Amino acid sequence: MRTTPYLMSLPALALFAGVVVVPLAMTVLLSFHDWGQYKGIEPVFILKNWHEVLSDSYFHEMFGRTFRIAFCVTLLAALLGAPEAYILNRMKSPWRGLFLLVILGPLLISVVARTLGWALLFGGSSGLVNKALINLGLASSPLPFMFTETGVIVALTHVLMPYMVLAVWASLQRLDPQIENAAIALGAGPFTVLRRIVLPQVMPGILSGAVIVFALAASAFATPAIIGGRRLKVASTLAYDEFLNTLNWPLGAAVAVLLLVALVAIVWGTNRLVERRYAQVFA
Repeated sequence: MRTTPYLMSLPALALFAGVVVVPLAMTVLLSFHDWGQYKGIEPVFILKNWHEVLSDSYFHEMFGRTFRIAFCVTLLAALLGAPEAYILNRMKSPWRGLFLLVILGPLLISVVARTLGWALLFGGSSGLVNKALINLGLASSPLPFMFTETGVIVALTHVLMPYMVLAVWASLQRLDPQIENAAIALGAGPFTVLRRIVLPQVMPGILSGAVIVFALAASAFATPAIIGGRRLKVASTLAYDEFLNTLNWPLGAAVAVLLLVALVAIVWGTNRLVERRYAQVFA
């Protein structure tokens, strides 16, 4: 029967609707409600929360910082992860499996635990690295890490690096090593081989990894909350504070929905770019 596939997919669709679609729809509706310190949430349709988020420079700064951090994390992950994936692809067994385990190992550890590890290493004058640098005379004062954008970027890059490495490594599986050998035999130098042969082949993987890393970095909560603290807020921690500290749920819903819409627009645009790149490379 033609309807059998649709009927079999109904349980999954119902679960998706209950877990994703309905909560998102309720959050969107909540963003149009009113709120007062003494009256609580009023189910009336207003645009006050959206006007405040879109017109207040404070929210502009929060979203600007969020996407600035996400862009820097994505750039660092691409600059470090792509060469790492290329080296991993050129390795022979058993070293390839061993280093692949090293790369994937951090994914088995909680993000909170990894972020706290960075805080212990660089956290103020009590951090292990800062103590060592001061004792060795390499630094006169502790390096600023906690409550700075630099600290958040470094910690997020470490957390999200495996996603970039895996995306680029999967793209490198399509590359025939004999093509590189043929180019070298025809007189091409190593840099020319990387620029003219390897890079065009791995660019779709880099773009795919960039989409994943950017989306996860822009929506990350644990790492910015621990490293950035209350001094360095981003959109996710701002929405958290509005929900649980000030209890202004409609304003927090507006922040969360705006972040989601911005990420969907960026991911959709980048996916179109990736699809075009794949069509050009593998046409």
